[in-house]
Amino acid sequence: MTVRELVVLGTASQVPTRTRAHHGALLRWDREVVLFDPGEGTQRQLTLAGVSAGSITRICITHLHGDHCLGLPGVLQRMLLDGARQPVDLYYPASGQEYVDRLRRASAVAATPEVREHPVSADGVVDRWPGLTLEARALDHRIDAYGWRLQEPDGRRMLSDRLDALGIAGPAVGELARAGRLEVGGRVVTAEEVSEPRPGQSFAFVMDTRLCSGARELAQGVDLLVTESTFLASEEDLAEKYAHLTAAQAGTLAWEAGVRRLVLTHYSGRHPDESVFEAEARLHHPDVHAARDLDRVPVPPRR
Repeated sequence: MTVRELVVLGTASQVPTRTRAHHGALLRWDREVVLFDPGEGTQRQLTLAGVSAGSITRICITHLHGDHCLGLPGVLQRMLLDGARQPVDLYYPASGQEYVDRLRRASAVAATPEVREHPVSADGVVDRWPGLTLEARALDHRIDAYGWRLQEPDGRRMLSDRLDALGIAGPAVGELARAGRLEVGGRVVTAEEVSEPRPGQSFAFVMDTRLCSGARELAQGVDLLVTESTFLASEEDLAEKYAHLTAAQAGTLAWEAGVRRLVLTHYSGRHPDESVFEAEARLHHPDVHAARDLDRVPVPPRR
């Protein structure tokens, strides 16, 4: 059985609070486990969430401010302790290479799994693996930052009533799907005759940014968008000054991009109650989840 869900590890911006750990998020997508922006304390949050660090297959870092990356050394070492034997792929802005180098060698005990580095310096597809594509888009922050999008390719869904009408069952269904055609009762049946288009699912991760074209492109039509929501609309001047989003801007971004479900995170410590962010974003988008530490949010079912 496949699992596609977001595990929220931390929701604080800049500094942790009594109720919010430094930022961190983990996406479980079938056999892939992708960690995003591991802030300080991420390995403890993984423990509280019941997720083995050894299961992580990839790590994506939007930018090299400390609240988005200081947990990397501990996570890499913990992966080995938790039994990781496979290499881990690490994606990050190329301009932050010196900081990545330091983080990877931050202590005397530096045993980690094999790390395959993927420094990113331009928009576009940065990696592909079975059934998924990873794309990056530049964001508008105070240092180089990239948001991430995971995209499943479109496919087709077999329709049982049409298959039954033609007497196609069992292994023949798989053969038809693989080959695209099958001889049945003296005629050739094509896969298009007994199936319908199935849109691929998608996920986007947008942190620390003003509204920009990169954020809009990442969010376009995704099933699940995770975005920062550092400030409220009444603090829009601060959001602009420090290159962040308000909850209202996050909701507007999601609505205009046709996002199905919006998850807010990365809150200013000025506001201990996450519900104020959710209420503001809901003025612009109907499906909003203001994340709390250790929440689990499913990717919406296929359309």
